Amino acid sequence: MFALAYAVVARWWEQALHWAREAVWPRRLHQVAGGNAGTELERWRIVGRDVVVFPEVVTVADALLDPAMAELAWRASGGMRPRVRGGDDPFCRRLGERVDRGWLGPLVAVDYGGPLSGWRGAIVRGRRGGGPPGWRDDPWHLKREQQPATMAGQLRVMAAEAQAGGSGTRWRATVSAEHRFHITRLLNDAREELAQLRGAQSGTTAEVARTLLEHLSQSAELVDRAVLHTAAAAVAAGVALEEVAQWSRLPAEELAAVLTLGEGED
Repeated sequence: MFALAYAVVARWWEQALHWAREAVWPRRLHQVAGGNAGTELERWRIVGRDVVVFPEVVTVADALLDPAMAELAWRASGGMRPRVRGGDDPFCRRLGERVDRGWLGPLVAVDYGGPLSGWRGAIVRGRRGGGPPGWRDDPWHLKREQQPATMAGQLRVMAAEAQAGGSGTRWRATVSAEHRFHITRLLNDAREELAQLRGAQSGTTAEVARTLLEHLSQSAELVDRAVLHTAAAAVAAGVALEEVAQWSRLPAEELAAVLTLGEGED
């Protein structure tokens, strides 16, 4: 249970780089760094993460154990009549309030593919039932790919990137952390959209068609955006446009026009 809560908050920690309203964690991090992380900010974000986020981990663990929160997750899913999750999600809104960030709810609501979505999915599937053996997932199960990177692992990567010296021979050395995170988030969101289609082919034709098409269309849009972001990062790092276009299965002229317009950076 605690491991799941830790994974949820660690994911927020990475996303917080884009949270303009987040003020608590930066202040704590600078305190951990002795007053100011300064030019060592990236290193301090690695070594100080667990200390900085610990209060929120405890709060999230308590929230996920609360039956009232499980009930909110169930109602937000549409109960026995599944619906696409929106930004005004009562479960996410309440979770944001519990960690003293009332503005966080809408951001969490549109973050698919993480450990929190896995927990919610297991809660909902367990109540709906009707699936094959093993359908009722353990809500506390944490997939390997959702486990937070260890401090030691992140420091090793940081050292390797420093040795690369920005030569372009390593993806992580030439593509910013923010850009890498955005690509990963798009892929996770697409994966979550597809995961919600498990067991969806039951009901009236209209209900099933609507559920399938809404989720498939959304996942396709997310994948298309991930393709453009990845292509933009590769070209910016010095990879030949013709090669990137071939890998993307797009005409080179079309890809060049899209990247020139900046659509790969949305």
